[in-house]
Amino acid sequence: MKFKKNAREHNAKKNLITVFSPKSPISEQYRTIRTNIQFSMIDKEIKTLACTSAMPSEGKSTTIANLAVTLAQQGQKILLVDADLRKPTMHNIMEVRNQYGLTSLLTKRATPGMAIHATSRANNLHVLPSGPIPPNPSELLASKMMEELIIGLSNAYEVVVFDTPPVLAVTDAQILGSRCDGVIIVLKCNQTEKKDLVKAKELLDRANVNVIGAVINEVDQKDINYGYYYGAQA
Repeated sequence: MKFKKNAREHNAKKNLITVFSPKSPISEQYRTIRTNIQFSMIDKEIKTLACTSAMPSEGKSTTIANLAVTLAQQGQKILLVDADLRKPTMHNIMEVRNQYGLTSLLTKRATPGMAIHATSRANNLHVLPSGPIPPNPSELLASKMMEELIIGLSNAYEVVVFDTPPVLAVTDAQILGSRCDGVIIVLKCNQTEKKDLVKAKELLDRANVNVIGAVINEVDQKDINYGYYYGAQA
């Protein structure tokens, strides 16, 4: 139906501003985030990066999707992985099929060629959607197969970025974050509570996760020049 198509187009433009409005101030801020991440680790190149939040609906999926686009726009070969195996969204944002995906690879029901898709959103950007939602997401992400898959993907792509569930909801972000070179936390202005952020950071620290910074979104433009701010960990 035309209504559904228009709704999808509206959501796509809202979620992927770096694609549909690359010259906007917010797109420029995503490029600033990209640069700050690239310089956040002096002695080690970031090959694997995960994105999470303390609670749901704070913008983590939109943030990592736009960050993946800006990395690909630099000419890097990027893989965006939907590791939110409970409420996956990346196949909708990137408009790729989700018949096969991460869970299919982990359970050996598909090959990478079947599960990984090129996307029209950006050259050099590939997407590995979640695949069918499993009954045991945490166990799959903690498996030896997942560890080996991360190594294989990081050898095949210049950067692999992961969308993960919120920290306070489930343990998935801690599990996957501990296997990545860096993790960023997304906060929503006037919504994320300090106690939740502190608790999330404590849980990530306990799992030896390297939190390299935070992204605050939906900041009132009267307060700062742009709608996004990146703060590197002190």
